[in-house]
Amino acid sequence: MLGQYWYHGIFRKSIVSFGTLFNNIAIKRKKGTTTQLETLKVPLKYGPTQKYLAIIAAEPTPERQQFQITLPRMSFEIKGITYDPSRKATPTQFIKTVPPEGSTKDGRPVQYSQYLPVPYNLDMELSIIAKNQDDGLQILEQILPNFHPSLNVSIQIIEETKEERDIAIVLNSIDYQDIYEGDFSERRALLWTLRFSLKTYLFGPVNTHRDIRKVIVDYRSDVVRRAAEVRYTAEVESTDTPPIPRDQINPETDGYKIVENYEDVDSEFFGV
Repeated sequence: MLGQYWYHGIFRKSIVSFGTLFNNIAIKRKKGTTTQLETLKVPLKYGPTQKYLAIIAAEPTPERQQFQITLPRMSFEIKGITYDPSRKATPTQFIKTVPPEGSTKDGRPVQYSQYLPVPYNLDMELSIIAKNQDDGLQILEQILPNFHPSLNVSIQIIEETKEERDIAIVLNSIDYQDIYEGDFSERRALLWTLRFSLKTYLFGPVNTHRDIRKVIVDYRSDVVRRAAEVRYTAEVESTDTPPIPRDQINPETDGYKIVENYEDVDSEFFGV
């Protein structure tokens, strides 16, 4: 049952969208004793904060660069995945999608369908590491006003169906830590930790359905289970010369008509 392969990359797209929000933050400082300001773009990378703190605390060696790490900088990482029952939808309900113009399968127009998505929350953590208070506060002040406490971003979830969803990014908490222990030879680091929840969705496989070309309906005048009285048939026929086979007709470019027919079928059984 679980052997059918599909991968939409939804978690990856959500994480990339989260990181993109913070990839253009900069700070300004006075250059020397003048009032001229220099602008520094704050680096952003994916990874645990402990990795950068370890680099800060490490002693430079001849085999390594003579400086540990430049500050300020930011890092983000995923901390967990949890199911969100508050956004649960009916699991057996389908979503039908009209494909982009020109989408065909075996030369025939198709239609996509999927079950409703399953809601999951991605727990994300953004860390701001600075060597002085002003740098950290400049970064913080460029982030916090955008969350009330949530911010919506739109991403394309499914490539085949071009399904787009608004992902709510909720700011849950803010922590502050002054990592300064030991004597004056120890390097100081100010750490701001912002914790977020990404309210994303997970979709199952995309089912492809072709359009119906022939319909047969048997019916009778009462509810007794017995032979049908009349059979109604409707099917697509080509109007081109020579005619195009029914399973190859393209309604957008080929000429066609619907042929209806009624026939007496007293000798056949209905619903068996």
